[in-house]
Amino acid sequence: MSTPLAPARPTRIPLALRDSSTMLRRNLLHVRRYPSLTLNLLLTPVVLLLLFVYIFGDVMSAGIGDGGADRSEYLAYLFPGILMLTIGGTTIGSAVSVAMDMTEGIVARFRTMAIHRGSVLIGHVVGSVLQCVMSVLLVGAVAVAIGFRATDATALEWILAVGLLTLVSLALTWIAVGMGLSSPNAEAAGNNAMPLMVLPLLSSAFVPVDAMPGWFQPIAEYQPFTPAIETLRGLLLGTEIGHNGWLAVAWCVGLAVLGYAWSRSLFNRDPK
Repeated sequence: MSTPLAPARPTRIPLALRDSSTMLRRNLLHVRRYPSLTLNLLLTPVVLLLLFVYIFGDVMSAGIGDGGADRSEYLAYLFPGILMLTIGGTTIGSAVSVAMDMTEGIVARFRTMAIHRGSVLIGHVVGSVLQCVMSVLLVGAVAVAIGFRATDATALEWILAVGLLTLVSLALTWIAVGMGLSSPNAEAAGNNAMPLMVLPLLSSAFVPVDAMPGWFQPIAEYQPFTPAIETLRGLLLGTEIGHNGWLAVAWCVGLAVLGYAWSRSLFNRDPK
């Protein structure tokens, strides 16, 4: 009598895709249940956008332009930097979420289950990138509502701008995941990831690098956000991009690889 064949086990790639999609749904549901964290991080760039445009817009535009006060021109200058600030703030929530999973024991439970090991991190990363995209769209809608226009940008330039924003989101998310894994609790993770929101404030987001004090210019110039902001300005507003495009891509790829290697090393480490 023949022995019935055992059901075929799913191969590695379909298994990884299935488990990763499950973890992604879990993380998106987690955001729905705890919206206050995302809302607080999202309100900061919106408030800064409205504050700098309506309170300081005329003064700032006169200071960095040709002497004329034009709030709409400063809005156009400010918008790319606010988008980077939005991404940095959103990824802080990823660091907190990862730290919560680690400290609450759910990751230890996942380790005992028959799921793809990397799906836990992949779910966090993909979920965070989707949150970044949605946050950017919301802040962009606010900017358009108060007068931002990029009428000279071609369809290709819009595609490249979206691609750059997605690449920045991916790179910063992997760094944030590493920060969450290395933190002892959620509060520490939020504090450790705060540079992701502070660095855009120290870049060319609000004023040109040339207008800053001489001793501060290297801090603003030699960091990942300034070339990304200048590239985004060039794509949307038609300003000179120069070498900033390659620098922005190099920063993003380098940070993504570093964050991935760091996160994987921490996640695969045996729990104490």
